[in-house]
Amino acid sequence: MDNTLDRQIPFGLTIEGGSMRNIARSRWTRVASLAAVGVLALSACSSSDSSSEDTATEETAAEETAEDTATEETEAEEASDAQEECAELTPASLQLQWFVQAQFAGYYAAKDLGFYEAACLDVEILEGGVDIVPQTVLAQGGADFALAWVPKALASREQGAGIVDIAQVFQRSGTLQVAWADSGIESPADFKGKKIGNWGFGNEYEIFAALGEEGIDPASEVELVQQQFDMVALLNREIDAAEAMTYNEYAMLLEAVNPDTGELYQPEDFNVISYSDYGVGMLQDAIWADEARLGDADYADLAQRFVTASFEGWIYCRDNPQECADIVTANGSQLGASHQLWMMNEVNKLVWPSPNGIGVMDPAEWDQTVAISLDSPNLEGATVISEAPADTAYTNQFAEAANAALQAEGVDTTGDGFTPIEVTLNEGGA
Repeated sequence: MDNTLDRQIPFGLTIEGGSMRNIARSRWTRVASLAAVGVLALSACSSSDSSSEDTATEETAAEETAEDTATEETEAEEASDAQEECAELTPASLQLQWFVQAQFAGYYAAKDLGFYEAACLDVEILEGGVDIVPQTVLAQGGADFALAWVPKALASREQGAGIVDIAQVFQRSGTLQVAWADSGIESPADFKGKKIGNWGFGNEYEIFAALGEEGIDPASEVELVQQQFDMVALLNREIDAAEAMTYNEYAMLLEAVNPDTGELYQPEDFNVISYSDYGVGMLQDAIWADEARLGDADYADLAQRFVTASFEGWIYCRDNPQECADIVTANGSQLGASHQLWMMNEVNKLVWPSPNGIGVMDPAEWDQTVAISLDSPNLEGATVISEAPADTAYTNQFAEAANAALQAEGVDTTGDGFTPIEVTLNEGGA
């Protein structure tokens, strides 16, 4: 499927820097400096064949001094150029899906560490909430970009929202159904005749898809119960299985004290069903843009700079999970320290590895999400969408350009060697 937008995207990355807040601006400078150093080193090797050891030492020392001086001068010039270039930052806004938490760590890292500023952007991150629909905020002009799950955004798009997925940051679904180990629920086939919790608000699509795959009528053969955004109903055994995200609600169970033992619950106390394991996982957090505005060169350039700097944030969080968890906490998250780090680690698992590069859409995953959205009826018999979205519903153009620019700077954008960290949860997530 060709999802390239029929327009030329202006591409002028300004992601350069020096110091922690100027890391991005220094990259281009350092790459150029290293190239120059390489030339000098090759020259030195060539001449040293006929030199004495003392002479070679003196030449090496002189070259190192020259290299240091050249690097300092180049960085000073770059800093001066950057000040002129970014004398006025371009404002941009991002609407989140939920409250401040590590689910959005890459964006907070990009802001706090200066990646957005290095791209000449002044980004405002708008907190979400129960009554905020990010894709609607975007479509109505309330934000420049928005984060949304793909099926929810496709439903809004079919209803008239002119939005397009420009970066599929989460590469896989993090949705679970969790039951007690003694419940007899080990797969979606066991949902029949049970009380199955879900949050609603479009978070239940994978449940309906799983029921459909098992031939279970959601209207008559299972009791769907709307649960709160916690695990209290499951802990009290008011429902048989609860909806959970790998990075949030599942951790709530493992942070709770088992009254029978006085210790925290353990993974073996629960049966965990991942919808991805049953072929009904749907694409989740993506960056969405205003499709009509992408025809404007300035907005298209804004989108490119925003995507690239956001990717830098996510890459930093991949390699520095504890620091990013702390960044999110410093930005107002009310979650405890161990819960925040757990979330950061689990979110990293949804982003990394990104085989085609961070944010690049896998057409097979897109097609699966679309197929489920078309073929999985809810209690009323309605599906998420009634017809397949246009090919322009997503584009890889921005993500691929961002990956190419970052890779040219020596940045790992695939995370092929990504290894999750071990996280120990404390009571209440403290």
